[in-house]
Order: sequence, then structure tokens, then C-alpha cells
Amino acid sequence: MAAVIIHVETQEQLEHCLEIRKEVFVKEQNVPIDLEIDEFDKLSPDVHHVLVEVDGTYAATGRLTYYKDNSAKMQRIAVRQAFRSHGIGKILLIALEELARELALSQSVLDAQCQAEGFYRKLGYETISTEPFDDAGIPHVRMVKPLK
Repeated sequence: MAAVIIHVETQEQLEHCLEIRKEVFVKEQNVPIDLEIDEFDKLSPDVHHVLVEVDGTYAATGRLTYYKDNSAKMQRIAVRQAFRSHGIGKILLIALEELARELALSQSVLDAQCQAEGFYRKLGYETISTEPFDDAGIPHVRMVKPLK
């Protein structure tokens, strides 16, 4: 499986990101569409969307927004079911972290679903929230990683 990282620059590419997120979050996890799609779902210098293509199919997406204290906020990280457990999520997150470094951001912050906390921990993230919090009806924890 060869993965290609695509930095989203067109409306068509952005639509592919939204399709993946609707499939993963809205259909699989029952997140209301009005909570899933927000003001950052546009082409803008203030937000960076990434797609991962595997063998001609869009497999995963994520976005980076600017957060306080010179941090990158990693959001909407979604991997289609058929591509899970193949390292695609790791490839996506590494691509987002590299982008954050290119933007001279000093750390990565994300709100992880509790069921994915171990995945992020293996990639160097540390949980900083004292207890889980609700986001769209799903328990989450806040995690951070320095970007050296």
C-alpha cells in the first residue's frame, strides 16, 4: 500500500475530505452533521486540510488549525474503515505534524476520542486533561506533543 499525502488546495479535494469525515463521524459514529461541519471547512490560509490517497482511493483526512501558544490543533482525523490497522492513521498524523513544523509551530494539540488515546500515545502524545470530556456525545481527552 503506497500512501500519497495531498495538501488540499482545491474545492474538489476539500469535498473528498468532507466525504470521508461524513462516512466516519456522521454515519459510523452518529455525530450530527451540524457539529461535524464547521467554519474551518473551507480553503483558507487559517486552516490546512490533508488527504491521504492509497492506491487511487482517498483513505484518510485531517486538518490543522492554529491554536494558542504557537501550537497546531490537529482535528477531524478520520480513516476510512477499510484502511484502518494498516498504518494510514500514523502516516496522516506524521504528515500533519511535519506541516506544523514547516509552519514553525512548536507543539501539536489534539482532542482524542478515548478509544483512540492509546494510538496517539504510541505516537508520542501525552494526555493532559484530568478526566474525559464530551464532544459530540463521544468521550475525549486532550493530548499534546512537542514538535522538535
